[in-house]
Amino acid sequence: MAVATAMTEPLHKPLRKKPLPAGRPREWYVSHNRRLKAMRLAISLLDTGVYQPSSAGNARIRAEAARLAIHPPSDTTCRMVRTLIRYGR
Repeated sequence: MAVATAMTEPLHKPLRKKPLPAGRPREWYVSHNRRLKAMRLAISLLDTGVYQPSSAGNARIRAEAARLAIHPPSDTTCRMVRTLIRYGR
C-alpha cells in the first residue's frame, strides 16, 4: 500500500520584495498597501472556503486578519476584500 507524504519543500522560491518607488504622493502608498492587504485577506478567506461576498462580513474579515496577525482592516479595505472575492476569479 502506497503512503502519500506531504511535501515540506515549496514548489518555487518566493519572490524577493523590492522597495517601493520613492517620490510618489502619500495617497499612492496608502492605496497600494490597502490593495496588498485586501489581496492577502481575500486569498486567505478563499482558502478557508468563503467564496461568496455575502459570507464575508466585516466581522469575519477582521477575524481572519486577527488570525493572520494583520492589523484590523478598515471598512474600505473590507469592501475591497468583498470586491476581490466577487470579481477576482
